[in-house]
Amino acid sequence: MRIRSALAVAATAGAAAAVVAAPAQAAEYTSALKVKGVQYDAPGRDSNNCRTGNTKDEYLTIKNYSRTAKVNLKGYVVKDAAGNKFTFRANHYLEPGDYVKLRGGKGTDSDAKNVVYRQNCNFLWNNDKDTIYLLKPSGARADVHSYTRARDDRDGDGYINYHG
Repeated sequence: MRIRSALAVAATAGAAAAVVAAPAQAAEYTSALKVKGVQYDAPGRDSNNCRTGNTKDEYLTIKNYSRTAKVNLKGYVVKDAAGNKFTFRANHYLEPGDYVKLRGGKGTDSDAKNVVYRQNCNFLWNNDKDTIYLLKPSGARADVHSYTRARDDRDGDGYINYHG
């Protein structure tokens, strides 16, 4: 009885709409591509030195969850809460069930090794909290996830798994 009263008050106050919209990861977007996981905190002491740093160890895994559609990543955008972004400029096709790791640092992109480098030695993801946006070429959201180290990284290894 007490719970029903509280829900009625919340709905009357318009709080129900705010609850639905609040968590970024609550919405499921109509996209075959989703963020599978993120290594937001590269192992070791953070160093964005292009020669000796560990930005290559920070990565985002994007997976094609479609059972039938091949998807081209060209034009897709990955960005963080502060607006730092990476745009896939070249054709990179993901077959159904396939994935790509978007790594920091500089390197050679490889379809065979499922890797694309940002060609930037600065870290993209914050070690304490951030929001990951995967945007379609149209600008529509394909997937969004917010994380905090304390809430989402239970084992403390700097990796968070999303869509399994």
